Amino acid sequence: MTDRTTLVCLPFAGAGASFYRPWQRLAEPYGFDVLPLQLPGRERLIDEEPYRDAATAADGLLADLLAALGDSPEPRRIALFGHSLGAVLAYELGRRLVDTPGVTLVRLFASGSPHPAEQRARRATGLDDDAFLERVNEFAGYTHEALQDPEMRELILPTLRADVEMHESYVPDAEQVLPVPVTSLRGTADTLVSREEAAAWARTTTAGYHEAELAGGHMYLTDSAPELIRTVAVDLALSAEELCV
Repeated sequence: MTDRTTLVCLPFAGAGASFYRPWQRLAEPYGFDVLPLQLPGRERLIDEEPYRDAATAADGLLADLLAALGDSPEPRRIALFGHSLGAVLAYELGRRLVDTPGVTLVRLFASGSPHPAEQRARRATGLDDDAFLERVNEFAGYTHEALQDPEMRELILPTLRADVEMHESYVPDAEQVLPVPVTSLRGTADTLVSREEAAAWARTTTAGYHEAELAGGHMYLTDSAPELIRTVAVDLALSAEELCV
């Protein structure tokens, strides 16, 4: 098995793979790689229809991941990171990776998310455009500047709506427990996901579990990337030690 771990990153609602690209430089001193996966409907895939179902998205992401990894005579060490919607997608992708030949899933990082089977009480799906964006901004705790430009808003809104619908309609086929360690992460001031809700990720694993909080609100990772990468590196080192036991 190759010694180097690849951290596969799944986007939050409305985001593209480019959000995670600065992490590639940050991760290099810690000896792991960062591989952002792209969802359709944004950035270079802007003309493709976005997913509206998490299971379908996970199937597509699995194919994309295997294509990106290429052929290797030895199993590849993979960790998954996802924030909010991305945490749900990471969980679904993880369920598939545990049975995928040539890949060893070493850890799942679930950020800014309650247990994947839990749905939030307040929803944004079905609201008119202004109310929808107001609700999404309330959830996130900030407003993306691109949504202030009418042309950009018109371009971004359909994909953001599809992502939110995918997240809010998600129900796992079964509450599958993963045989890999899980780390749950949240911002200390997150008003969308409570500490207790984030801690429910402990139910998703039969292996090690760790939880960590970093300064910030629901979107803490926009300002805390160096600290977050250090936290990821520590837990990846723990996973490597467990594999060697």
